[in-house]
Amino acid sequence: MGRDARTQSVATRFTKAEESELLKAAEREGKTPREWTREILLREARRAQDDPNFTETVAIRSLLNLALRPLLLGEKMTPEQFSSMLTIVRTEKRQMAREVMQQYIQPEKP
Repeated sequence: MGRDARTQSVATRFTKAEESELLKAAEREGKTPREWTREILLREARRAQDDPNFTETVAIRSLLNLALRPLLLGEKMTPEQFSSMLTIVRTEKRQMAREVMQQYIQPEKP
């Protein structure tokens, strides 16, 4: 018993520049363009919408930014203020992570 036969295909069109990017990426991985593209498409389709590691990294960054600013300005922080910061980060970390990720997803302008 082997794997199911691969009978379905998905097609798309690319510009010459995009094709060049894809070919180079596949070559870097030592794979054919078809093999590389298939792996990337399936990996993305199976990926969880929110990467927990990335989300927690953004949460830590946000907490540091929120906590360090008043301290660097010589202000004191009450336990209630710190608890409030933790609540804000805990409730908003997924949205913050999505916003940060959008910066990486959008293509760079030449």
